[in-house]
Amino acid sequence: MSDLPFTLDQLRILKAIAAEGSFKRAADSLYVSQPAVSLQVQNLERQLAVPLFDRGGRRAQLTEAGHLLLDYGDKILALCQETCRAIEDLQNLQGGTLVIGASQTTGTYLMPRLIGLFRQAYPDVAVQLHVHSTRRTCWSIVNGQVDLAIIGGEVPLELQESLERTAYAEDELALILPESHPLAESSVIQREDLYKLSFITLDAQSTIRKVIDQILTRGNIDPRLLKIEMELNSIEAIKNAVQSGLGAAFVSTSAIEKELELGSLKRVKIENVAIKRILSLIINPNRYRSKAAEIFISEILPKFSTLSSDLKRIANSSDDAELVTSATN
Repeated sequence: MSDLPFTLDQLRILKAIAAEGSFKRAADSLYVSQPAVSLQVQNLERQLAVPLFDRGGRRAQLTEAGHLLLDYGDKILALCQETCRAIEDLQNLQGGTLVIGASQTTGTYLMPRLIGLFRQAYPDVAVQLHVHSTRRTCWSIVNGQVDLAIIGGEVPLELQESLERTAYAEDELALILPESHPLAESSVIQREDLYKLSFITLDAQSTIRKVIDQILTRGNIDPRLLKIEMELNSIEAIKNAVQSGLGAAFVSTSAIEKELELGSLKRVKIENVAIKRILSLIINPNRYRSKAAEIFISEILPKFSTLSSDLKRIANSSDDAELVTSATN
């Protein structure tokens, strides 16, 4: 086959249709006309001699051949982006893009500080922050869509051989109460007091919720006996609910610095129980890493690191760091 039967534009169109679910929305997202999108798909199907979409339903559904082409197309487009960024590096950080991933808590409270420091030093480099679940973030690194990430959860088992994980910082999860709560005046409460509280939590599948349950169990506290008043989908919503007197909650200490300073929330400790986890730096050692990513790792991340990781040599490190939880008995 002397010529490729598809173009990069056609792969971008295929990806957009799959993501948007219709030719019209794909055309809108690419800022082209719907007839132009339809024509490109028809040409692509004719060149490949296979149908790529099942046009029988209201939503554009990929055929088996369409899914196969989309999978390879994603890899091709990712390599194209990687190539462009490698060339941009030749300009010595006078441009380019750094893409960072993070799970919810780190993405909301830690990464903006780090990105701010990076932008002050390298204002010509554009920075994108993608905040998603740990699983989705890890897949994005494997696929080359994200350069590096800070996560608090476990790397999916099927990706552990593909990613390099290094312990970065310790994150303590604090018990917070409304300032008007009777126990708010106590600096330390007993384990039995937890059973008297109404809790506001993230959903049962969230990483932080699982860590908390594990630690409480190790501290001889049965999380199944805790009264869950409500489940919310964000840390900010949980903090607001606690401030409104709706219950107690466990949240990262990094998320409540301002509230503790203003006195709108009260933090209390549980006797002989500490709830901690390790935040980890995740990279893909098998993909090209831009100068911007290397500088972010070696110059910016150490400013907030609380562990002894040698971030300046992370690219050559093969050490694995596991999620760490601790309880003192």
